[in-house]
Amino acid sequence: MHKDKTIGQITKEIMEQAHQPVSPIDVEREAHKDYEKHVYEAVDRGKKDFDGDFFVVVLTKKERLLELVLRNYFFVRKSCPTPEYDQTVYHFHRKEDVLEFLWVLPSRDTCQLFLENIDKIVPEERWLLGLIIKDRDGDLLALSKKLNNEVKESNKLEDY
Repeated sequence: MHKDKTIGQITKEIMEQAHQPVSPIDVEREAHKDYEKHVYEAVDRGKKDFDGDFFVVVLTKKERLLELVLRNYFFVRKSCPTPEYDQTVYHFHRKEDVLEFLWVLPSRDTCQLFLENIDKIVPEERWLLGLIIKDRDGDLLALSKKLNNEVKESNKLEDY
């Protein structure tokens, strides 16, 4: 469809069509085109790079100069990351050959909007609200630490 056009040209055309609103659903579909394929490519990289379990992390970034363009960056790592905005995390269990979804956190603004409007969140988005609340309450950070075999924080100072 747009084989010969750059992302900048396509974005410019969309912005010039101001009289035709762009549906958030269309933007979401475009942003997640080939998403699953890239996740499994990351899993394949992780299987080669690591023994045992590992994590696939997807960071979603908005292009600086092209405000309508979102890009997903797919990484593999041995340790579970600390939860942050615009992040999706999966845990690959090598023994079972299973990819487990752990969490997704949208942008800071979206999290704030959800938390300020808890009673207005539609049923289809309550799962996301649940993850946002788990992040706010520290449950995702606790999960990350548990998966990394980190010791819980305490107020007690250890003598060395």
